[in-house]
Amino acid sequence: MLTAAAYILCLHCLLTASGGEDTEAERHNKKQKEMNVTTQVSVSKVKQFLSNLLEQGKSSKITNKRENPLEKKKNQHKLKIKGIQNKDLLKRNQNYFKKQAKKSITDKGDELFKMGNKMLQESKSQKQKTEAYILFARAADMGNLKAMEKMADALLFGSFGMQNITAAIQLYESLAKEGSYKAQNALGFLSSYGIGMEYDQAKALIYYTFGSAGGSMMSQMILGYRYLSGINVLQNCEVALNHYKKVADYIADKLEKSEGIPVEKVRLTERPENLSSNSEILDWDIYQYYKYLAERGDVQIQKALYYFLKAAKAGSANAMAFIGKMYLEGNTAAPQNNATAFKYFSMAASKGNAIGLHGLGLLYFHGKGVPVNYGEALKYFQKAAEKGWPNAQFQLGFMYYSGFGVWKDYKLAFKYFYLASQSGQPLAIYYLAEMYATGTGVLRSCRTAVELYKGVCELGHWAEKFLTAYFAYKDGDVDSSLIQYALLAEMGYEVAQSNSAFILESKKAKILGKEKMYPMALLLWNRAAIQGNAFARVKIGDYHYYGYGTKKDYETAATHYSIAADKHHSAQAMFNLAYMYEHGLGIAKDIHLARRLYDMAAQTSPDAHIPVFFALMKLETMHLLRDILFFNQFTMRWKWLKLDNTVGPYWDLFVIGLIVAMLIFLLRNRHR
Repeated sequence: MLTAAAYILCLHCLLTASGGEDTEAERHNKKQKEMNVTTQVSVSKVKQFLSNLLEQGKSSKITNKRENPLEKKKNQHKLKIKGIQNKDLLKRNQNYFKKQAKKSITDKGDELFKMGNKMLQESKSQKQKTEAYILFARAADMGNLKAMEKMADALLFGSFGMQNITAAIQLYESLAKEGSYKAQNALGFLSSYGIGMEYDQAKALIYYTFGSAGGSMMSQMILGYRYLSGINVLQNCEVALNHYKKVADYIADKLEKSEGIPVEKVRLTERPENLSSNSEILDWDIYQYYKYLAERGDVQIQKALYYFLKAAKAGSANAMAFIGKMYLEGNTAAPQNNATAFKYFSMAASKGNAIGLHGLGLLYFHGKGVPVNYGEALKYFQKAAEKGWPNAQFQLGFMYYSGFGVWKDYKLAFKYFYLASQSGQPLAIYYLAEMYATGTGVLRSCRTAVELYKGVCELGHWAEKFLTAYFAYKDGDVDSSLIQYALLAEMGYEVAQSNSAFILESKKAKILGKEKMYPMALLLWNRAAIQGNAFARVKIGDYHYYGYGTKKDYETAATHYSIAADKHHSAQAMFNLAYMYEHGLGIAKDIHLARRLYDMAAQTSPDAHIPVFFALMKLETMHLLRDILFFNQFTMRWKWLKLDNTVGPYWDLFVIGLIVAMLIFLLRNRHR
């Protein structure tokens, strides 16, 4: 069960934050009173039961005096048996009342957890969220395991600024003993990074294995990524496929019931001012955003309906289609109504709107407000698909894949699934993965199937941590941001791996020792680079060049710069590699190749023009000094001069500065 220290800590954080709620002492006194009432009832019942036994004993003694010795012996034997029975009965009654008291507390805990969960889902302010966690804390104090998990997560991820990893670990360890798969996953994650626990990959793997066996989708995903990449396990595509498929099946089921919302994954290395600058209406459109808000009880949905109705009156086909979708799905502002949905879809379709055409297809396909008619559905889906609407392309693929209203045709199914997948339609990606995994209509490919399943898995609700992690970083809560990004990184998200490494190398986080930060950052940059991140590949080169988190190794640095330059056409990698060729660092000195790489860097990126200009000027100047006769005559005399020792390791920068100064001087004299 939960340790007292952990509870006192988390309750103190929450109750203090609530500003005027019950104090820890008051909560304890209330609980004690409840327990005292239960105890008093139990004690009175037990006392009554004992007095009855005493009365029975007295009457037996009076009767025994009148009995003969033989009968007395028999009666004594009977009484002995009866006494044992009475003791058992007393014990059973005591157990019964204990169970009743425990059940009462358990029921109260369940009720508080449900109230807190509902409040959290419908919360519109930080105050309401805090109140929800107060209820979780009270439920947890009554032994509610789900509430304990909520509290442990809040302490780990730093919800509402109450991060305390030590207390979180205490909670998780007690929960793990109770069989909590969420706790197993959390302990595996903390062990894998050495956060608050000993760095132990073997133990992490054991925790993840238990977590996945218990039903943790996160553990399944982590194991899938580990077997795919060979992280502390033998690389095994088939095992990875098995793990990823379980998660993808779960996500696909959720997506089929209601359209999901992919979360934008902001790269901290780019730091855009806004989360999204794209105002275009894409596959995951404005309506889905408002639907997302509506599911959380947000009043914004009513504003959305108002503006869509206004735009529809002005003749906007998109607005008509969105209104149709709102009534088809149903929400607080637009209750589900097939007739109204049909009306607005028809209005939009008459204007050739792809969303409206797709909507009519859905109504005929599912028989909502109209009789089921696969022929009509096919017709509308085809028209919408021709206009490039990915959801319609997916529906066509599904009809050919399943044989609804058409002959099964896996080639056509693959074609439409592929077209829809290019726009990121998640169910299309899922069915493509299914086809590659089973070899249906296409040559079986484990690797392709796994990569497609991975893409679907990354649409899970856990991706919402990208938003909370980003805002935590913006608010200066670096530790909370890091812990969230690090968990997502462990699950295989490349953006999270890059962001975690970025935070670690800034050395602003406090949850890891400074000596661990560069090695862990290097590990994460490496994982991101393997997944195709060019910036991460350059970073690995930098770490080996300067000896951050590893030994200085110019050869390895040059290898990584070469990969980034050749495979990803990175201007930074080209520039760094040119510098290494110029000075013969880790590779054979080659002035001509250095010139060529400098030029390529300038052609690849406009940002490289100025540094390339100065680098080439320095290179040509030094080359000229070596070639002129005066320099050649006195080369032997100047051998004693070692620029690195005289000027320092950055003498070339000194030369560039000197050249710039000379240019400025010449330009000023020219203007005079």
